[in-house]
Formats: sequence, structure tokens, C-alpha cells
Amino acid sequence: MTRQEVIGKAMEGKITWAQAASICRVSHRHMARLRERYERLGIEGLRDGRTGKRQPKRIPEDVEREVVRLKRDVYAEFSVRHFHDFLKEKHGFGYGYTWTLTILQKHGLADKAPMRGQYRRKRERRPMRGMLLHMDGSRHEWVAGLPMWDLNVVMDDADGRILFARFVAEEGTRSTLEGLDNVLRRWGRFCEFYTDRGSHFCRTSSAEVGPDAEQNGQVARVCKALGITQILARSPQARGRSERAFGTIQGRLPQELKLAGIGDYAAANAYLEATFVPDFNRRFTVEPREPESAFVSIAGLDLRLLLSTQHARKVQTDNTVRFENLALQLPQGPQRPHYARCPVIVHRFLDDTIGVSYHGKLIGHFNQDGVALVEPAAKKKKAA
Repeated sequence: MTRQEVIGKAMEGKITWAQAASICRVSHRHMARLRERYERLGIEGLRDGRTGKRQPKRIPEDVEREVVRLKRDVYAEFSVRHFHDFLKEKHGFGYGYTWTLTILQKHGLADKAPMRGQYRRKRERRPMRGMLLHMDGSRHEWVAGLPMWDLNVVMDDADGRILFARFVAEEGTRSTLEGLDNVLRRWGRFCEFYTDRGSHFCRTSSAEVGPDAEQNGQVARVCKALGITQILARSPQARGRSERAFGTIQGRLPQELKLAGIGDYAAANAYLEATFVPDFNRRFTVEPREPESAFVSIAGLDLRLLLSTQHARKVQTDNTVRFENLALQLPQGPQRPHYARCPVIVHRFLDDTIGVSYHGKLIGHFNQDGVALVEPAAKKKKAA
């Protein structure tokens, strides 16, 4: 949907303004500005008036680094207000208190104010598909006589539809990336991603204080790159919708697999995709309040690079990259004569092959043993 259509639905009361802000990927405060301008100027009020104008300069990064250093090394015991006063009086600092507080919170040097107590009620479903997706796993003896495996499921909050389901020996980073890859390629980018606090979803240094403020894991990296907000559930009860869905699945799927004579998980995955998921969606999905979709098609992104586990490395002087006891020999390419001492990213793709990228472009592709693979485009060029 266009921004005008989203704002129109919010003005009609079909979605909330907070949901409209999430779909348009703007803050609640900016959505309030858009609403006021749309009411006053119509469609012209939604156009970006900054186009063609020179933007004001950002605060220099060296100023931010110096503020962080002073708070960490010199004024560690000072409150934020006290620290800001000293910045202005003793260091000639010319920026406001709010900017200082925001920077310190960003680097974990200041706590955010706790939320006030609030009335709680059962959470309503999102009004449109693609606004919020749940991802969860359930460990169970799905196939009689075989070890317990995890069933990974991605479900749309708006209608309860299962978008992806697959059995894996143990859920983790790879299974999560496989689920995201399937959903993004088939449906597109969505707004919010609701998960538990598993170690593959987030990093928690101390169990008593919850997940770290700064998340740099593989799943968090993908969400940040796509502009998807990751929501971490605080308890199993908070994931009640997916928990109830798994209760239904556990009460039906093992019996169906036994009735179909399935004795291994490869066949169980085929049954999931071809039979069980379509039947589940036919029986248990509900109609969302709004017929439109918040999914957005993805163009211009190399999902294979993005949805891989990534590891930073530096190229050796002989143009090799060390990775998992392998020496990956980089070939000569048109970008530059060599890559010695260049920082690169090593990718473990979902098909278990290995790639090396430089500045977002693949410069080497290898099998699991480190043997170079020829890309299809390179084959065509050579044949020509």
C-alpha cells in the first residue's frame, strides 16, 4: 500500500496510528506530523520537502566518540545531567541534554526510564497480513520411534496462517535463516518479527537483566538490514498465540504421520508442505480485519548473501582466506588485481557452500572442502 492509503485507513479507524507508523517505517512522532500535514494540505503534504535541498550536517562522529570516552573513563560516576553540565562548562560542548542522553543510552552508558504501570488486556491480532510474524519451535516425538526433533513454524499474526514449517534436528541460527529465506522470497518483507529469547535470536549476558541492549547476532543483523523490528517475548504466556497453535499441531500431526505410514523426517517434511500445512490453514485461519497486505516485495537485495551466517576475515598476502581449517584461494577478478590484506566477509550459505564477499559483492564461491566453484554467469561468459 502507498503511504496515503495507510494514512487513510488510520483516519478511518481501521488501523491504529501506531500500526500505521510501523507499516510506513516511521516513528510515532513523525506519523503525527504526516497526519497533520495530510489533513491540512492533502496529498501534497506527504511529499518530502527536502528533495533537492542540502541537508544539515550531522554531529561529527569524533564528537560522539569523545563524549562516550569522557563518560566511560572520566565521569563514570556522574549522572547524565551532571555529566552534561560538565561537558558544557569544562569541555565547550555545544549540544543539548537530549542528544547527550540518547548517545549514552545507545552505548549502554545510561539507563532508559522504566515504563509506568499500565492496564493490560488481551492483545488483539494485527489488522493486516505482514504486520507481525511469529517464529517458534516445538520439540516433540513427531514420528513414532524416532528421536524428538524441533518443528519450526512461522505464522502470521493477522490470520493465524502458517507461512513456513519444517522439521529440524535442533532449532538454531540456520533453521531461523531458512525460515526467513522462505518467507522473504515467497511473501516479501514484513514489519515485525516476534520470537522467544533463544540464544540464536538474541544475546543475553546476564539472565537477571534480560537481553543485551545492543544485539549483533546473525538474526538481529538480518532484521536490521531489512528494517524489520524484532520483538523478544518476555514469557511463554506472551507467546500464547503460537503456543496454542502448537497445541493444536501436536494433537493432530503425529497421528496423521503415523496414519500415512511415514517413518523418517525427510518424508515428514514433504507431508508437512504438501498436506498438513494447507489443511491447517484451511481449517484454522481467520479473516484479518483488513484485506490489504503489509508485505513489501524485495528488490535490489542479494538474499543469498544476506541470509547466510557471516564471519569477518582479512585476506592473507597470498590471496587466501582462512576459515574453519580451510584456505580459500581467491581468484583474480575485474574489481582489483589482488585482495591481499583486504577485510572481507566469509559466508556460510544455506546450501552449505562457502562464499567470500568484498564490499557486498561475491568474489569467491567454494564447496564444503574449499574447492572453488564456477558461478553460472562465469560459465556463460566463458562459453561466449
